[in-house]
Formats: sequence, C-alpha cells, structure tokens
Amino acid sequence: MNYYNLNELTDEQTGLLKLADKLGRENFAPRTFTHDVEASFPTENYNDLRDNGFLKLVIPKEYGGLGADVTTYAMVAAEIGKHCGATALTFNMHTSAMLWASYMPEMSNLTDVERAEFKRLREKQYKRVVEDGAVYSQPISEGGQNWTSGPIQTKCEKVEGGYKINGFKKFASLAGNCDYYCILCTEHIPGKEPHPEDTMLFSVHKDTPGLEIVGEWNPLGMRGTVSRDLILKDVFVGDEEMMMPPNVFIKTLDYWPHMYSLLAPTYMGICQGAYDFTVQYLKGELPDQRPIDRRVYPTKRAAVARMYIMLMQTRTLWLAAMKEAKAFPTKEEVLRLYAATYTVMENAQAISALAIRTCGGQSMLKTLPLERMYRDSRCGALMLPFTAEIMEDYLSVLTLYEADEIDNIAADTVSARNSMYRPITP
Repeated sequence: MNYYNLNELTDEQTGLLKLADKLGRENFAPRTFTHDVEASFPTENYNDLRDNGFLKLVIPKEYGGLGADVTTYAMVAAEIGKHCGATALTFNMHTSAMLWASYMPEMSNLTDVERAEFKRLREKQYKRVVEDGAVYSQPISEGGQNWTSGPIQTKCEKVEGGYKINGFKKFASLAGNCDYYCILCTEHIPGKEPHPEDTMLFSVHKDTPGLEIVGEWNPLGMRGTVSRDLILKDVFVGDEEMMMPPNVFIKTLDYWPHMYSLLAPTYMGICQGAYDFTVQYLKGELPDQRPIDRRVYPTKRAAVARMYIMLMQTRTLWLAAMKEAKAFPTKEEVLRLYAATYTVMENAQAISALAIRTCGGQSMLKTLPLERMYRDSRCGALMLPFTAEIMEDYLSVLTLYEADEIDNIAADTVSARNSMYRPITP
C-alpha cells in the first residue's frame, strides 16, 4: 500500500485496503492455483468478501452499506487483483451493479419522478445484498453482436404484471455462482423500431424458469470467472424487478463514463502483482523456493527499473482518472479516462511479459503465480465496451474533431461509438 500517498487516504480507506490485501494474501492467493487449473469459481473467496462486508462496499450507508466511493472501490479492487484476478474481475460485476444504483439516481438530467422511482426500485436490490448477502452478476456482451453500436439484442416485451425476456448473453461471469443476473435488454414496442432509448435493466433470479446456462468454459485466462453463456427463453420478470425505470438507462450510463472503466482496477492489481513477484523472486524471498539472490545481474536490475517506471506511470494516470469519476465530466477528464483505461490494459500485459522475461524459465511454471498473471493480463484489452482498440478510436476522434462533427465522420464500417462521451449540459 505504500504506492499510495497514505496521508491523502481516510482512516476508513486505509482500513479497507489493508483488509483487502490481507484477505488476498492469506486467503485468495493460496486458492488461485486450484481455481485456475480447474476453471472453477472461487466460492470461498466470496464467502470471505461477504463475511467482511465487501459485498455492500458501495451501497450507501443509509441503506446499511459501507458507502465507499468510486475511488475507494477502485483501490480495493486493485488490492484484490494483486492476488486473484478472477476474484477481482467478478467482484467488479457485482459492485458495478450496486454503483449504478448508487450514483445514477442522483443525476441532474433525470426528472423528479424518474429519480424517486429509481430510488424505490434500488431499495429491493440493496436489501438483498445487505441482509441476505446476495451476489449479482452483470452480463452484457451478446457474442457477435456489437452492443456498443446499436440496441441490445436481448429483447423484452410487456406482459401482464411484468415483462417477458428472450435473448442470449456471452461471457456471463459468475454463471451459476451468483444469486441474480442484471439483464440489459431492449423493450420491443409494437409499431416502433428497437432503439437504445428503450433499453431496460432487470434483476433475474438464478432459478427463474427459462434461464439456462450453457457452453464450456476453458479459456486462456481469467479462468476462475466461470463466464459461461446464458440463454433466456420466455423468462418472466415482474415489474418490481426493474433495476431502473424505463427510458432511464440511455440518460445515465453514457454520461457517467467512468462506470465503463471499472474493469481496469483488476488489471491495475495485476500490474502490481507481477512487479511484486519479480522483486521477491530476484531477492530470493519467495516461499518454498531456494533463497537465491539474483540481483547481481545488471540486466535484471535494469528490467526491474523499467517495470517500476511503467508501473508508476500506469498507477498515476489511473488513480487520477478514478478520482475524477462523476456524472457529466469534461472532455479533458474523459480523455484522461480513456488514456488511463488503455494504459492499464496494455501495460498489465507489458509488465507481466517483462516479468516473465526477467525472472526466466522458472516463472513459466504453473506452480508459481506469474504464469497465471501473464495469461490473465491478456484479457483486459479485449473487454467491451472499452477495449484497447475502441479506446484508440475514441481518443483519435475526440482529439481531432469537435463535438458537432463526431457523428458525421466518414467511415467504411459501423463504429462502436454508442458508449463514447458526448458533451451535454445537465
């Protein structure tokens, strides 16, 4: 934790970071090998998170939560990610659902009626987490459908007492291991073409009829996330399972762009974990390893220096962006967010690769954690909606064009710009 300025942290933040690091070091890290090899979900880790209050981390205090802000969550998630990337990444899925409910009802572009209804709906979800220890998943990707460029393909239709959902979700992290799935879908209204303004968000219980988990899970990295596929066939949800009122989603998430970047803390943690491993390895301080001092080699010392520089550059930019998280950020704040997201995702892989090269052959053994970190680190740059490629595109557009020119840029293909920042006066 000495990579933060501890004088800038509150006692509450410091306590949460120390606890997250302790759980990661003593509980999560020893379990990672098994979950990685078996591609099994870290259930015991979630029991630890629940027992220590982390499932309610960002739920406001008046609802029984810890009331942590985005920056605090990001630092906590990075501490977890140092020790187990799969736990940190799935923890983001749960926490993001709670953050949406915590911050978006306060947005100034909502009407008083929408805001009041949003707050009423979220109370039910909060209660499930605070009182019952419920875990939420947030599957959005749809496999071959670019959900950042058009309406969500999963659809819902109004029926008596609620809605009927039909669709498919790809890479549904926590599949079979959560209590509720947050399902984004587009309401199909007779006589109207599907449109992003008709996006709906529902809480669907894991045992709801018509919800099926399918497919194998044997990926390169992040194997413990168990991100299998969901099929929803005539899934009925009651009106009270809406997680936000109709027509509100389109007015919120795109104007709270930092929410899209909450995968990054996991990979910030992997950056730190790979660096920490390298230092321990070269100093001969790894448990159950011969205490060989490898610091005598100038090439290895120089490599660690490069790793440290890259690590500090990454953390500084990332933390600055997290501290600026809010609704309706400025263009300059969004540019920093995009640059930070790109930097974290790409440098996690670069630092892990340099760590492998520096530590040498033994670091590739699966009995040591660096090999897993190397594979896990490759996944970050691929995750929608803020993939490395999309970040490059967004940055290229926003640095060269004014806001009123963006939607008229000539392009040979459909762009993925539905999630891109648009200036708006709240």
